[in-house]
Amino acid sequence: MVKKVDTTALKFNQASIIFFTLLGFLLNQPLLVLFVGLVLAVGTIFPGAALFKQVYLSLLRPRGILKPNVITDDPAPHRFAQGVGALFLLASSAALFLLPGSAAGWLLAWIVIVLAAVNLFFNFCAGCFVYYQLDRLGLITNHR
Repeated sequence: MVKKVDTTALKFNQASIIFFTLLGFLLNQPLLVLFVGLVLAVGTIFPGAALFKQVYLSLLRPRGILKPNVITDDPAPHRFAQGVGALFLLASSAALFLLPGSAAGWLLAWIVIVLAAVNLFFNFCAGCFVYYQLDRLGLITNHR
Protein backbone atom coordinates (compact mmCIF):
# COMPACT_ATOMS: atom_id res chain seq x y z
CA MET A 1 0.00 0.00 0.00
CA VAL A 2 1.28 3.44 -0.94
CA LYS A 3 1.54 5.74 2.08
CA LYS A 4 1.14 9.49 1.79
CA VAL A 5 2.18 12.44 3.92
CA ASP A 6 1.06 16.06 3.61
CA THR A 7 4.30 17.96 4.14
CA THR A 8 2.39 21.19 4.69
CA ALA A 9 0.74 19.60 7.74
CA LEU A 10 4.19 18.56 8.98
CA LYS A 11 5.57 22.07 8.43
CA PHE A 12 2.62 23.65 10.26
CA ASN A 13 3.17 21.21 13.12
CA GLN A 14 6.86 22.17 13.32
CA ALA A 15 6.08 25.89 13.19
CA SER A 16 3.49 25.46 15.97
CA ILE A 17 5.98 23.53 18.12
CA ILE A 18 8.57 26.27 17.67
CA PHE A 19 6.10 29.09 18.29
CA PHE A 20 4.49 27.77 21.47
CA THR A 21 7.67 26.35 22.99
CA LEU A 22 9.63 29.54 22.28
CA LEU A 23 6.75 31.59 23.69
CA GLY A 24 6.89 29.43 26.82
CA PHE A 25 10.60 30.19 27.13
CA LEU A 26 10.21 33.93 26.51
CA LEU A 27 7.37 34.20 29.03
CA ASN A 28 8.97 31.69 31.42
CA GLN A 29 5.78 29.63 31.26
CA PRO A 30 6.35 25.89 31.69
CA LEU A 31 2.61 25.38 31.12
CA LEU A 32 3.14 26.21 27.43
CA VAL A 33 5.92 23.62 27.24
CA LEU A 34 3.64 21.10 28.92
CA PHE A 35 0.83 22.01 26.49
CA VAL A 36 3.04 21.34 23.45
CA GLY A 37 4.38 18.14 24.99
CA LEU A 38 0.85 16.88 25.60
CA VAL A 39 -0.30 17.89 22.10
CA LEU A 40 2.61 15.94 20.62
CA ALA A 41 2.05 12.91 22.87
CA VAL A 42 -1.65 12.72 22.05
CA GLY A 43 -0.93 13.18 18.33
CA THR A 44 1.67 10.41 18.43
CA ILE A 45 -0.62 7.93 20.17
CA PHE A 46 -3.81 9.01 18.34
CA PRO A 47 -2.76 10.58 15.00
CA GLY A 48 -6.34 11.65 14.22
CA ALA A 49 -6.40 13.74 17.40
CA ALA A 50 -3.23 15.72 16.65
CA LEU A 51 -4.28 19.29 17.54
CA PHE A 52 -1.92 21.22 15.27
CA LYS A 53 -2.77 18.93 12.35
CA GLN A 54 -6.48 19.42 13.05
CA VAL A 55 -6.06 23.22 13.02
CA TYR A 56 -4.38 22.87 9.63
CA LEU A 57 -7.01 20.44 8.27
CA SER A 58 -10.10 22.21 9.61
CA LEU A 59 -9.17 25.88 9.44
CA LEU A 60 -6.12 26.70 7.36
CA ARG A 61 -6.36 24.30 4.42
CA PRO A 62 -10.10 24.73 3.73
CA ARG A 63 -9.70 28.52 3.68
CA GLY A 64 -6.76 28.30 1.29
CA ILE A 65 -4.39 29.86 3.83
CA LEU A 66 -2.08 26.86 3.46
CA LYS A 67 -2.01 24.54 0.44
CA PRO A 68 -1.50 20.79 0.77
CA ASN A 69 1.69 19.20 -0.53
CA VAL A 70 1.02 15.48 -0.45
CA ILE A 71 3.94 13.18 -1.22
CA THR A 72 4.57 9.46 -1.11
CA ASP A 73 6.20 8.87 2.27
CA ASP A 74 5.83 6.72 5.36
CA PRO A 75 4.22 8.65 8.24
CA ALA A 76 5.77 6.30 10.87
CA PRO A 77 9.17 8.07 11.08
CA HIS A 78 7.40 11.41 11.50
CA ARG A 79 5.22 10.03 14.31
CA PHE A 80 8.35 8.58 15.94
CA ALA A 81 10.07 11.99 15.76
CA GLN A 82 6.97 13.64 17.22
CA GLY A 83 6.96 11.10 20.05
CA VAL A 84 10.59 11.85 20.84
CA GLY A 85 9.78 15.57 20.86
CA ALA A 86 6.87 14.86 23.21
CA LEU A 87 9.16 12.99 25.60
CA PHE A 88 11.70 15.82 25.61
CA LEU A 89 9.02 18.46 26.23
CA LEU A 90 7.29 16.44 28.94
CA ALA A 91 10.66 15.92 30.66
CA SER A 92 11.39 19.62 30.18
CA SER A 93 8.12 20.68 31.77
CA ALA A 94 8.60 18.23 34.67
CA ALA A 95 12.04 19.72 35.34
CA LEU A 96 10.66 23.26 35.08
CA PHE A 97 7.82 22.54 37.52
CA LEU A 98 10.08 20.76 40.00
CA LEU A 99 12.93 23.29 39.72
CA PRO A 100 11.49 26.57 38.39
CA GLY A 101 13.79 28.23 35.89
CA SER A 102 15.85 25.04 35.63
CA ALA A 103 18.58 25.26 33.00
CA ALA A 104 18.14 21.53 32.29
CA GLY A 105 14.41 22.04 31.72
CA TRP A 106 14.93 24.88 29.28
CA LEU A 107 17.79 23.02 27.56
CA LEU A 108 15.43 20.13 26.76
CA ALA A 109 12.88 22.60 25.38
CA TRP A 110 15.54 24.31 23.27
CA ILE A 111 16.66 20.98 21.82
CA VAL A 112 13.11 20.53 20.52
CA ILE A 113 12.95 24.12 19.23
CA VAL A 114 16.25 23.76 17.36
CA LEU A 115 15.46 20.34 15.87
CA ALA A 116 11.98 21.48 14.80
CA ALA A 117 13.57 24.55 13.17
CA VAL A 118 16.15 22.41 11.36
CA ASN A 119 13.28 20.30 10.03
CA LEU A 120 11.15 23.32 9.12
CA PHE A 121 13.87 25.33 7.38
CA PHE A 122 16.31 22.68 6.11
CA ASN A 123 14.03 19.64 5.63
CA PHE A 124 16.15 17.41 7.84
CA CYS A 125 14.21 15.44 10.43
CA ALA A 126 16.64 14.24 13.11
CA GLY A 127 13.97 12.01 14.69
CA CYS A 128 13.27 10.42 11.29
CA PHE A 129 17.00 9.83 10.87
CA VAL A 130 17.13 8.04 14.24
CA TYR A 131 14.04 6.02 13.27
CA TYR A 132 15.68 4.85 10.02
CA GLN A 133 18.90 3.95 11.85
CA LEU A 134 16.98 1.92 14.43
CA ASP A 135 15.05 0.24 11.60
CA ARG A 136 18.30 -0.54 9.77
CA LEU A 137 19.57 -2.21 12.94
CA GLY A 138 16.37 -4.25 13.15
CA LEU A 139 15.16 -2.51 16.30
CA ILE A 140 11.89 -1.30 14.77
CA THR A 141 9.71 -4.11 13.53
CA ASN A 142 6.05 -3.11 13.60
CA HIS A 143 6.01 -0.19 11.14
CA ARG A 144 5.19 -2.09 7.96
